Amino acid sequence: MKIKAEQDLSCNEIEVTIKYPQKGKQVNRIIDFLQSFEMQIKCVGGNAEKMINILDIYYIESVDKKTFVYLENAVYRTDFRLYQLKNKLQAYGFVQISKSCILNINALDSIRPLFNSRMEATLKNGEKVHINRSYLNGVKKALEGDREG
Repeated sequence: MKIKAEQDLSCNEIEVTIKYPQKGKQVNRIIDFLQSFEMQIKCVGGNAEKMINILDIYYIESVDKKTFVYLENAVYRTDFRLYQLKNKLQAYGFVQISKSCILNINALDSIRPLFNSRMEATLKNGEKVHINRSYLNGVKKALEGDREG
């Protein structure tokens, strides 16, 4: 893959052109990643609302009918339901790992097996979350970058 970057003072915004011989998984992943740069979700931290970039999210968890967004060193609450975020963020590397949690695959550092066909995911910030066995196939597909193309 060749990457070219050039400054053009006549541009008002960043423009990315992707040239490829045939569209496949790699091209789809690059497009999804680029689109995720500007995607944000509204959260609440303390008494203030804040727009959080999805690239900064490690995982999202639902606890007692409230949805929490976990970043590297912070936790925010959002009014979105977990299923809404799962559907919205699936194309950007988020995958459900349990009934109450979705994980950003890009924040994943390692996975190790536990008892009862469960797995433990260690995130880049050192935090650990459990992957329920009924969601393992979805995680494997997300790690493989399974997309039609």
